[in-house]
Amino acid sequence: MIATHARLLTSIAEIDAASWNALAGSQQPFVRHEFLLALEQSGCAVPRTGWTPRHLVLQDVNGRAVGAMPLYLKEHSRGEFVFDFSWANAYAQHGLQYYPKLLSAVPFTPVRGPRALVGTTQDAQVLTDALIQTASAYARSEELSSWHVLFPSEENLGALTRAGLIERRDCQFHWFNHGYDSFDAFLATFTAEKRKKAKRERRRVAEAGIEFDTRLGGEMDDALWDTVYGFYADTFYRHGHEPYLNLNFFKRIAKAMPEQIMLKIARHGAEPIAVAIFFVGDDALFGRYWGAGGNYHSLHFETCYYQGIEYCIEHKLQRFEPGTQGEHKVPRGFVPSMTSSAHDIVDPRFDAAIRDFAARETRSVEQYAAAVNEHVPYHRAPDEELQL
Repeated sequence: MIATHARLLTSIAEIDAASWNALAGSQQPFVRHEFLLALEQSGCAVPRTGWTPRHLVLQDVNGRAVGAMPLYLKEHSRGEFVFDFSWANAYAQHGLQYYPKLLSAVPFTPVRGPRALVGTTQDAQVLTDALIQTASAYARSEELSSWHVLFPSEENLGALTRAGLIERRDCQFHWFNHGYDSFDAFLATFTAEKRKKAKRERRRVAEAGIEFDTRLGGEMDDALWDTVYGFYADTFYRHGHEPYLNLNFFKRIAKAMPEQIMLKIARHGAEPIAVAIFFVGDDALFGRYWGAGGNYHSLHFETCYYQGIEYCIEHKLQRFEPGTQGEHKVPRGFVPSMTSSAHDIVDPRFDAAIRDFAARETRSVEQYAAAVNEHVPYHRAPDEELQL
């Protein structure tokens, strides 16, 4: 067995990008050093906002990083997209503290991906198990209520459940590329009624004189960022919330990862009127943020969904994950896809209760996904539909 010792970082800046990224890989941008560093340096994921970095690194006898895990102490449950507020209330009702808790996740990013970062070594399983054991032991040594791993990859999830963590399931809606050579070829798989509706939505936007520009992060200037950030922020303000991410973050990430952030900017003439902000992985597109400067019929569907699907077809990306929730995505070609989280509850009484709750919730979520799957717009459901 490979000999390692653990190191906890109070900032991702305490490890060099090359060492971390060699473990994180390049499949998606969210666990890479640049993304996590931008979150910290912009002030979005820092102790002041309730995110205290405790990133875990395993080093070999020569001091080389051989395993890593993004890790935070959390003072609340906001920005996670796996809702455990009722668990916190149950602790409070029993006179116990739920916060701070330990969290392995990418802040504000409900996207499946690796949480135990071990690169491609032949010792991957051993190192994954060591990361899990170390994080669990740390939660107990600090007398924390719990440790949570949000949106892990399927491989990581298997290791977590084997270690005894509670699996919790949820449903998102994803689009899969079945080798379409055009958007029309994609729409040809719809029933006539659904195809007519989609074309009508797109036509309404075009007839309003709205056109789209595609910009990668490296093609954005400060003035354009200032404009489109206002659209993004307004989406939060209209719902009574502060934006999770500030303008500084977007400018940093555009500079650090200029090919991985992509924007679809809707404009009327020369004037930008809306934006959808995406991240680009090796084989998938991730829709993250949206905002508009006014109310335009069908513009949300066009900007966030149809433009993203066209981009995937053009660039031969195999999957499009547009974010959490939203049954309105289903008529536009997105299908139910299951996600998971894993939970290590220290108190055995709460562990038993939450384990029972999660099992019942899973049955309900799977029934919901199966019911929604009956309403997908396709003539015949593709094999990838309903990822249970």
